[in-house]
Amino acid sequence: MTDFTTRPEIRGTFGAVTSTHWIASAVGMRILEQGGNAFDAAVATGLTLQVVEPHLNGPAGDMPAIFYRADADEVGVLCAQGVAPEAATAEHYTDLGLTLVPGSGLLSTVVPGAFDGWMLMLRDHGTLSLREVIQPAIDYARDGHPVLPRVAGMIDGLAEYFAQEWPTSAEVWTPGGKAPEPHALFKNPDLAATYDRLASSPGATREARIDAARAEWREGFVADAIFDYLKDAEVMDVSGKKHAGVLTRSDMAEWRATFETPLTYEYHGWRVHKTQAWSQGPVMLQALALLKGFDLAAMDPNGAEFIHTVIEAMKLAYADREAYYGDPDFSEVPMEVLLSDEYNDARRGLITDTASLDQRPGGVPGFEAQAEAYIERAARDFGVGDVMAQEPTMAHLTEKRGDTVHLDVVDCWGNMVSATPSGGWLQSNPVIPGLGFPLNSRAQMFWLEEGLPTSLGPKRRPRTTLTPSLAEKAGVRLAFGTPGGDQQDQWQLIWFLRFVHHGLGLQECMDQPLFHSMHFQSSFFPRAVMPGEMMIEPNVGEDVIAELRARGHKVTVADPWTIGRLTAAMWEPGGVMRAAATPRLMQAYAVSR
Repeated sequence: MTDFTTRPEIRGTFGAVTSTHWIASAVGMRILEQGGNAFDAAVATGLTLQVVEPHLNGPAGDMPAIFYRADADEVGVLCAQGVAPEAATAEHYTDLGLTLVPGSGLLSTVVPGAFDGWMLMLRDHGTLSLREVIQPAIDYARDGHPVLPRVAGMIDGLAEYFAQEWPTSAEVWTPGGKAPEPHALFKNPDLAATYDRLASSPGATREARIDAARAEWREGFVADAIFDYLKDAEVMDVSGKKHAGVLTRSDMAEWRATFETPLTYEYHGWRVHKTQAWSQGPVMLQALALLKGFDLAAMDPNGAEFIHTVIEAMKLAYADREAYYGDPDFSEVPMEVLLSDEYNDARRGLITDTASLDQRPGGVPGFEAQAEAYIERAARDFGVGDVMAQEPTMAHLTEKRGDTVHLDVVDCWGNMVSATPSGGWLQSNPVIPGLGFPLNSRAQMFWLEEGLPTSLGPKRRPRTTLTPSLAEKAGVRLAFGTPGGDQQDQWQLIWFLRFVHHGLGLQECMDQPLFHSMHFQSSFFPRAVMPGEMMIEPNVGEDVIAELRARGHKVTVADPWTIGRLTAAMWEPGGVMRAAATPRLMQAYAVSR
């Protein structure tokens, strides 16, 4: 162990913003400097991320956030996860000859959620005007930003496909018929015009103007453009066939983002807050419930015993995710049992010195059929999976490393926001003409079998992988998260355990080697299962990797510094703030003063 870190842990007293792109972090700090609070800064940061990381999130995507309101001393969750359209029935999809919801294209679309979620946060908890927080995104879309090499590579890999199948995407992402060069100035004038028009929404008050923009989105010119396109559109998707969508005007007009109560769990004096089971968020709490029976502090945080124990706990927690999680508005989720001491004391005994190759959801009285259904589902052959952390949409056509974005913000009053926006990727769907952004592909989380908590059905939220975190202990508050699909709660868990048990700082924890399991069923098309498979960064050392293999793990060694995109921000009693961002991919940054 060493005190060296790849970058300093940022400390300050005025505010802190950390995100997966340096431009977005700087925008968030600018908003704080203008007198905005953490909610204002989070919205501006999130909207800017849509511009600078369009392969990872977009306006028509989805966004969960966990936040702390200092004036009310309360933690809340913002659910900006759109629901399945009214016509999205399993029968409709199976009648088309499908066995899975495609990972791209119009059939994979749920109601766009991200924009309304950001607007709800701004209206109810922010202080600045819509124009003030949206202007940075408008400026970067209109005037350009240096395009990330990964974005340029993604577009280049899809350029021929866009030209042949998705010409509206070709117009936006390959202007003049060419993909942008890495670091070239890239502009999206249609998106700039869309956001500029929304920012000009009329109203007598700040709140009225924000509500007018929300109405314009769901029923005005944005909805008009979407449904003018969808009425005739049939587009190619990963099934290899062209399909029309099922999203309708009423689906968009009726949906709103909402606030709700977080799910919480006490772990070694920390109260950890996550979303409810429409996200995978509770899986981290289940893993903590299992791991609290082990002396993790006595283990080397980069040693084989620690890694093995955490991997095996995650396998059990994720098996329960697959068996029991779903939209609580439509399915009963036995969360009280899943987080109970009695249940986890029994489950803990399943963790031995040898890697398990079985899918082992727990037994919950009255829910036995769900556990059996998952075991049967996981036994099917969905083809060879890809071992890279991913949220693939067009994985057969381009590099397989799309995922998500994340941001954490804290202000001088102690307000905090942790948000994980995703969806609406440039590779998920064709761009809507005139708007500058595509629809999402989040419906791929659903199954076409009936009777599951994750079965496709009208108005249901897909059980997503998006899972920000907020934890509290003795006046200290910690917001953290990461992109990464199914790996999000794995990487966050490892980071949190090292922080809690091994006395490492925020940045030190981020710089430690990361690992994850691919043992359970993937949330993304084609829903692969890879029993016993795990990935790890090589700097744990050859001896550790050899011991993991001796214990029965199927280990893939990643390239150095390629796993995880964590960021974190902390508030300490007295008003000192700390923040950190991963060095991986060389684009996430923390800013504070």
